[in-house]
Amino acid sequence: MVKFEILKHELVPKFTILSKEEVEILRQTYGIRKEHLPWIRKSDPVCKVLGAKPGDVLKIERNSEVAGKSIAYRYVVPG
Repeated sequence: MVKFEILKHELVPKFTILSKEEVEILRQTYGIRKEHLPWIRKSDPVCKVLGAKPGDVLKIERNSEVAGKSIAYRYVVPG
């Protein structure tokens, strides 16, 4: 059986788990609580590979023809 490494696929963007300090900077910059970010479930294949747990915040970096680089954030929830 061949094991597929999801994070190495060309169509999957770069995912990073933010540190507590980075989450605090993000929170202060946008004046939000991390729970207000769009959610991603712990059962998502990327969360499983990264070892993300509920309460973590993921940073998603995509290459964009228009913006050059696009950054999004997701809050990890149970499920």
